[in-house]
Amino acid sequence: MASRSDKPRALLTGCHGFTGRYVAAELAAAGHEVIGLAHDGDPPADGVLRANLLDREAVRRVVTEARADAVVHLAAISFVAHGDADEIYRTNIVGTRNLLEALAATDHPPRSVVLASSANIYGNSEVEPIDEDTPAAPANDYAVSKLAMEQMARLWLDRLPIAIVRPFNYTGVGQSESFLVPKIVAHFRRGAKVIELGNTDVARDFSDVRDVARAYAAIVAKAPRGIVVNCCSGLGHSLDNVLAAMAKIAGYAIEVRVNPAFVRANEVKRLVGSNARLRALTGFAPSISLEETLRWMYSGR
Repeated sequence: MASRSDKPRALLTGCHGFTGRYVAAELAAAGHEVIGLAHDGDPPADGVLRANLLDREAVRRVVTEARADAVVHLAAISFVAHGDADEIYRTNIVGTRNLLEALAATDHPPRSVVLASSANIYGNSEVEPIDEDTPAAPANDYAVSKLAMEQMARLWLDRLPIAIVRPFNYTGVGQSESFLVPKIVAHFRRGAKVIELGNTDVARDFSDVRDVARAYAAIVAKAPRGIVVNCCSGLGHSLDNVLAAMAKIAGYAIEVRVNPAFVRANEVKRLVGSNARLRALTGFAPSISLEETLRWMYSGR
C-alpha cells in the first residue's frame, strides 16, 4: 500500500469488476484516494487490498488498514442466472455482514457507507414507474439475496451511516457478454447474421454505467443515513428496441431465434423506475441515452 495522502479515503469493494473501475474513476475525480478491495485470489496491485469477504478476520484486517472515510460496497454475485444459489446467498449476505461488522468495529468510522442492492428486488411489479416505496416481490435467488442483504444492513444503522442504492439495469464497455445487451452488441460487432435469445419483449430501464458511477459518487458526497435510493433513467426499453437501435447503428438487421434454454422461469417482464429521490438527494440522475451507450459499446471505446 502507498503511504497515506491528505485526501479522504474511499474503500471500494469489487474494484476490479465491471462497475468498479468506473466508480473508482468518479471517486478519484471527486477528490478521494481510492483504496480497492479485491478478492484474495486476485494479483497484487497498487492501491488495492485483498481479502475474501467470507473471511471475517481478513476483512477486519483490511478495513483496519484502509481507514476509509467513505465506503462503496459493490462486490457481489451480480448475474441473475448464476447457477450456485449457495454462493449467491453467502457472498451477497454474509460477505456484506462481515464488511459491516468490521466497519462498525474500526477506530476510524466512515462518514458514508453506500451498499449496492438491486432493482430486481421489486420483481414483477405492476407499478410504473417503480419508486422506493413499491413493495418488494423478488422472483429469483439473486433478488431474494439482495433484499435479505438490505434487511440485514438495517441492523447496523445505529452504528454506521448506511445508504442503499437499488440500480436498475445498466450497461457499457467492459460488461460481460453473459449479460444481454453486451451479447447483442458483440453479435453486431462480429457481423453475425443470427442471434439466439430468450423473450425479446421484456422491458428494462437501461442506464449507462458511466451515469451510474456518477450517481454512486454523488450519493457518497451527500452521505445520507438510512435511505434507499433507486438509480435509473426512468425510461423503459424492450430488447426489441435494443435490437432495432443496433440494426440502425450497424446498418443491418440480425435474425433473432428464440432459444427455450434462454427463457427464464419467473421472468420479470417490465422493470422501469422512478429516479425522483435520487434527483432530490443529489441533483443528478442518469441521462445518457440508450442509443449513445450502444454506439459507445459498438465502437468499443
